[in-house]
Amino acid sequence: MLKFNEPMSKHCSLRSGGISSEFLKPEDVNELSNFLKINTKPVLMVGLGSNLLIRDRGFNGVTINTKNLKDIYISNGLIESGAGTSLAKLSRFSQANLKFGAEFLSAIPGSVGGALAMNAGAFGSEIWQYVHSVKTINLSGEIQERFPKDYKISYRSTLHKFSDEVFISAIFDFNLKQPNDNVRDLLHKRNSTQPIGLASCGSVFKNPKDHYAAKLIESTGLKGFCIGGACVSEMHANYIINQDNASASDIENLITHIQNVIKNKHNIELETEIIII
Repeated sequence: MLKFNEPMSKHCSLRSGGISSEFLKPEDVNELSNFLKINTKPVLMVGLGSNLLIRDRGFNGVTINTKNLKDIYISNGLIESGAGTSLAKLSRFSQANLKFGAEFLSAIPGSVGGALAMNAGAFGSEIWQYVHSVKTINLSGEIQERFPKDYKISYRSTLHKFSDEVFISAIFDFNLKQPNDNVRDLLHKRNSTQPIGLASCGSVFKNPKDHYAAKLIESTGLKGFCIGGACVSEMHANYIINQDNASASDIENLITHIQNVIKNKHNIELETEIIII
């Protein structure tokens, strides 16, 4: 059912942001395709909203939430997952079916679709290492099958020439012979050093070459620094926390401030992982 003037703070993990003039959560790919075939307005695709901030002015178009596209099954040794499946669920399903390699995904907030779009990774692994193929849908509702060779994959980046296509599912080949126990140890350590359970978007900035964004930010004394209700986490400097009803402007202004401080002190341009619209 199409909703109107939907607060995007309800659909982004930062619990902040403006409204979307229209909002749709399709039950399946057929409903999504049929809607796109008749839609004439700008479209924004959202999964778990863990890497997204909608500015306070909102989005004048249709936000499509893919949470219901979460079917997951195994066939011929490969795992097929909908774009709305959480990465934690994909990791658990893979291990339950003795398909190893997906352990690192449990450390990443978000869904399969968003992870494919940004080549999400952790602990030295990236999601596209294990992609066999993907299915996409364009703004005309047409579905295509694509393969890794169709994309230019790099650190936190997935580039392609299909500008109006978004991911709706993927087939994965998690082919390690045994689980990576090191990931479990690292995940335990990460959970003790990151603000799990608080309103955040995970890592805000990409790691520059030969540097860690968190260490750069911490070196400037910005841990705990706030603008409005948005604060740099005391636990992990590459996290921004919505500590006190932060507006999207508070969060964006804090991001810009951090970038300026790092540029002035280290002459390094911090690039965001979070998408701001």
